Amino acid sequence: MGRMTEAVKHILIINVILFFATQLYGDQMYQWLALWFPKNENFQIWQIITHMFMHGGFMHIAFNMFALWMFGTPVERVLGKNRFLFVYFSAGLGAVLFQLGFYYFNFLPAQSELLSTGLSNQQILDMLASNRLQEGLSEIQISTLRAVMPEYAQIYNASMVGASGCIMGILAAFGMMNPEARLMLIFLPIPIKAKYFIPGIILLDVISAITGQSFFSPSNTAYMAHVGGALTGFIIMWYWKRNQFNKNRWN
Repeated sequence: MGRMTEAVKHILIINVILFFATQLYGDQMYQWLALWFPKNENFQIWQIITHMFMHGGFMHIAFNMFALWMFGTPVERVLGKNRFLFVYFSAGLGAVLFQLGFYYFNFLPAQSELLSTGLSNQQILDMLASNRLQEGLSEIQISTLRAVMPEYAQIYNASMVGASGCIMGILAAFGMMNPEARLMLIFLPIPIKAKYFIPGIILLDVISAITGQSFFSPSNTAYMAHVGGALTGFIIMWYWKRNQFNKNRWN
């Protein structure tokens, strides 16, 4: 890995600055810069980018920045700063698309069920915002609300922070460049070749997203963001390797 490369260094600095700013201003920073579910009143378009530089705690930023240094440095040395940044932010956007797509996949059926009882979309959003039922609802509306509102409210109030999606894209790029490199998890110190390790991590994230069962990360992790970031990084590197770097051997 050697000395930290330019883009990695600047990304790390921005993350650390915003982390300390978050410690000073707390919830206000999360409200402004975390990525909220688009139907939530806190959602703003800039959050699609700013959430990539926000973190939920010391261990969250420590693991992400360590991974950024460990895998980002060799990837940037091979790709150069501009291509590295393209992969990094593309993976972050891929993470957003996958996670929000997963949210909507679960949100829309619940919304449709509520609308079928005669509730309006605005009524539903008002009850979500106030966290209480409106007066004058029918028994069917109340029973439906009680059945689906917990999951509905969980998605509505969901927010996403962290560089994990970006870093999963960089990890996938590293694996494409070094398929025989041996990697291992802190909690599972068994060396595994990158060409098996990275698909295994993605599979565990998919299982966690579907079942809610956490393996190596907190239960509130945005697992589909990891999957989206990794797949985006893989697709970009696969395309470049096939169409652009065949003759130059990644140089």
